[in-house]
Amino acid sequence: PADLVPLRDTIEQAIPLSPGNYNEWHLEGTADARARELALMAEQEGIDLSHSPKWRQQLGSLGGGNHFIELCLDEQDRVWMFLHSGSRGVGNKIAQKHIAAAQAQCDKHWVRLPDRDLAYLTEGTEEFDSYIKELHWAQHFAYLNREEMMDRFAQCLGEFIGTEVVEAERINCHHNYTVKEEHFSKNVWLTRKGAVLADAGVKALIPGSMGTRSYVVEGKGFAPALRSAPHGAGRKYSRTEARKRFTAEDLDSRMTGIVYRPGKEWIDEIPDAYKDIDQVMEDAAKLVEVKHELRQVLNVKGT
Repeated sequence: PADLVPLRDTIEQAIPLSPGNYNEWHLEGTADARARELALMAEQEGIDLSHSPKWRQQLGSLGGGNHFIELCLDEQDRVWMFLHSGSRGVGNKIAQKHIAAAQAQCDKHWVRLPDRDLAYLTEGTEEFDSYIKELHWAQHFAYLNREEMMDRFAQCLGEFIGTEVVEAERINCHHNYTVKEEHFSKNVWLTRKGAVLADAGVKALIPGSMGTRSYVVEGKGFAPALRSAPHGAGRKYSRTEARKRFTAEDLDSRMTGIVYRPGKEWIDEIPDAYKDIDQVMEDAAKLVEVKHELRQVLNVKGT
């Protein structure tokens, strides 16, 4: 595993980590093409991105929290490149914009809410249509963001092993997203929060934590679960509680055999702060079929 340290360092140089760490202004190659695609989409849909002037520099960056990049081996020691990230800062700005709009609309129409965070937009209104357009843009940004990082990851790995990486399969699945679908003969807006699509025959990814297994699965289309499955293990302790309970030394002992960058910055991501992924997968048996079980040999995270 120690031989993977140079690969870790190369990945950290190729992919900006942590919130606020962005690409240089001039993007090249696939990143430039993807940024142009998103800019055209925004122009055609009339989406105002002035709240995020650096959204282009965010494309191809990881972010912090539970976002990660990992090199894994499956049950046959085949190599998998694995990463988790979303719509970054621009997605958050879009969300905050429309949360404020929803709260304003509820106030305007004297809607009594038990909590302001339960504010909503009514379908058929201009505010709702604006929200859906920008939501779709943010979800496409998240998709292309992962594609860009995976391309850079593959390039780093190819340079490390001395030959071009040939991918046998690539799975890019959304989580924490909204889509219009039919369920029980009704067209509904469905939000998969901490969940992924598990339609029959559809591949998905279920990560554990930075020191436990992850899974490549295939959906079973289980209707009572709205054809969904869990996105991951989920937290057992809050970040604050995890920092109270554990130390950097605890984290290092949990990461035995895995190359990562040690430090107190990642204490709140210690595997002990997450639920048992084996129990999660057992509970999800009706929802998905496990195709591959992955174990990490390299982990890269932002703070």
